[in-house]
Amino acid sequence: MAKNKPTPKKDIPQPKKKNQLITFVVIFLVGFVTGIAFTVFKSGPTEVATTSGGQQQTQNNEVQQAILRLEAEVTTHPDNFQSWVQLGHLYYDSNQIQKAIGAYTKSLEMHSGDANLLTDLGVMYRRAKQPDKAIESFNKAIKMDPSHQPARFNKGIVLMYDLNKPQEALIAWEEVLKINPEAKAANGELLRDAIKHIKEEKNL
Repeated sequence: MAKNKPTPKKDIPQPKKKNQLITFVVIFLVGFVTGIAFTVFKSGPTEVATTSGGQQQTQNNEVQQAILRLEAEVTTHPDNFQSWVQLGHLYYDSNQIQKAIGAYTKSLEMHSGDANLLTDLGVMYRRAKQPDKAIESFNKAIKMDPSHQPARFNKGIVLMYDLNKPQEALIAWEEVLKINPEAKAANGELLRDAIKHIKEEKNL
């Protein structure tokens, strides 16, 4: 994910690599007035894998073991920035929201991190129902990397669905289009068309 990320240990399952998005991964939800609703996403494409129940349980066990090893590592070496980051990623992937926030915050106390790390922290704040803190994290990510598309996109999500600021949300998404005019939703629809539909439905 981040350029500061250490070389993964072979015995620790690592979070999926997160890269700048060219095509947005957007999940469509039911119930929004336009039929087009977005959800926040991680700072990289999401891969959907089909696994059996037994395989899933094995993966969950491996992740939990990796978390326990990293928790022991940061207890022994609390100044290990990279271990805090990796622990935050594993908490993120296992949806341990408050623990992820704690690990990411601890890492950022030691190092400024990067836009990906700040974006992931913002997503965790949104899941924790702290939209103002989410916006703060996304803004820091954007300041650090003005071309960072996930931070701008996720900022729009929070503005639209959590803070009820549709005009500001549309501005955030239009900034994405300035960076990548061909940004697309998961169904192949261009982001600019989705924005157009929202404007029509909300009379903006």
